[in-house]
Amino acid sequence: MKTQTRHLSLIAAAAATIALAACGQREDATVGQQVDNAVNQTQAAGTELKNDAKDAARDMQAAGSQAGQAMSEGASDMAITAKVNAALAADDQLSALQINVDTEAGRVALKGTAPDADSRDRATTLAAAVDGVVAVDNRLVVQKNS
Repeated sequence: MKTQTRHLSLIAAAAATIALAACGQREDATVGQQVDNAVNQTQAAGTELKNDAKDAARDMQAAGSQAGQAMSEGASDMAITAKVNAALAADDQLSALQINVDTEAGRVALKGTAPDADSRDRATTLAAAVDGVVAVDNRLVVQKNS
C-alpha cells in the first residue's frame, strides 16, 4: 500500500510538473505576445509623438512668423506716427495745436482741432506724404472763432 501511495504521489508530482511546464509554455507565448504588443504600441506612440512634435514645430514657426510680422507692423506704425507728428509740428499753423495721431496698419487717424479748413486739409496732405501711410482719416474739427 505504501508502494502504491508512493507511485500515486510520483504520478501526481509528474502530472503537476507537466502541467506547470505546459502552463509555463503558454505563459511564455503570452509574455512574448505581450512584449510584441508593447513594442508595437511603443513604436506607434513614438510615431505619433514624432508627428505631434512636427506639427507643434510647424505651428510654432507659423506663430513666430506672425508675431514677427505683427511686431514689424507695430514698429512701422510707431515710425509713421512719429513722422506724421514731426510733419505737423513743422507746420506753422498746425504746430501749436493738439492733434492726436493714431496709426494702425499704415492707416493714420487725425483727431483734434484745426484753425481753419485749409489747415485741416493741409494736415491730411502732410500725413499722406509720409512713407508707409496707406490712408488718412482726418477727424479734425475746425475751431470756430468766438
